[in-house]
Amino acid sequence: MAGTAVLVTALLLWPWLLPNRPGRLGSLLETFLPWLGLAVPVLLLLALLRRSATAGLAIGLAALVWAALFLPTDGGDGGGGGGLTVVQHNVDDANPDPAGTARTLADSGADLVALEELLPERLADYQDVLGADRPYRAVEGTVGLWSRYPLTDIRPVDLKPRGLTADWRRALRATLHTEQGETAVYVVHLPSVRLGPGGYGTDRRDESARLLAAVLAAEPLPRVILLGDLNGTLDDRGLAPLTGLLGEGGRREFSWPRSFPLARIDHVLTRGAAVTGSWTLPPTLSDHLPVAARIDLARLG
Repeated sequence: MAGTAVLVTALLLWPWLLPNRPGRLGSLLETFLPWLGLAVPVLLLLALLRRSATAGLAIGLAALVWAALFLPTDGGDGGGGGGLTVVQHNVDDANPDPAGTARTLADSGADLVALEELLPERLADYQDVLGADRPYRAVEGTVGLWSRYPLTDIRPVDLKPRGLTADWRRALRATLHTEQGETAVYVVHLPSVRLGPGGYGTDRRDESARLLAAVLAAEPLPRVILLGDLNGTLDDRGLAPLTGLLGEGGRREFSWPRSFPLARIDHVLTRGAAVTGSWTLPPTLSDHLPVAARIDLARLG
């Protein structure tokens, strides 16, 4: 039991100890890393039954490490505070109520609303609601951005991995103009991952993440906001090219799946600005929860 507790502690602190080959098992562990803490109460119960003080100490250490890593350290709610408010949401291309989803997002009062899985035939439903208070819009392929502030230099970003069709367009870039100056805003939807007989299939997502990292590294504006469904947590080594360039503040509440959230795969990342709080919005009929955040554009991240 003590040995198992030490192993749990080691994997919590250094999940990269688990190799990613074969089957991307390391990425799979990192995606659901907080859930490794479920081993702690099981081990604790066994230690109590065995009356093992040594195991109890090792399990206590594992519990402390888990708490330090995953218990929230900020308020994380939407109350109070200034700065730019943003919302990121994968609205689900099978969403039966796009207008209701748009109202939930609009009611947040966000200055920026970023959407993924935005179907062309549903665009008017979102525009009618979000466009009322956010007159500036950017749409490329299946991603979109609505803003209270002017947007210029709107263009698609090519993150298409090898083997996909030419009409795969799931990223855009725009320049946001506020009182603090210009900010580059990216809205992205990285490829999905699947767990199958060959393991945890992240190859296409990881390839797109590397392409995105190259674009961000070349971005001339010092202030960047990235809003997107990255189909991975920030602990996942497949997203390391991005986390080396951008950071995420606030509480990382789980965003997927809606019915029983298991992981935070929807993100608000920044460079040259600071996320001062984040929270999830009430559920929509998407399979993701909307994620909101406050950003201080005048403070370095």
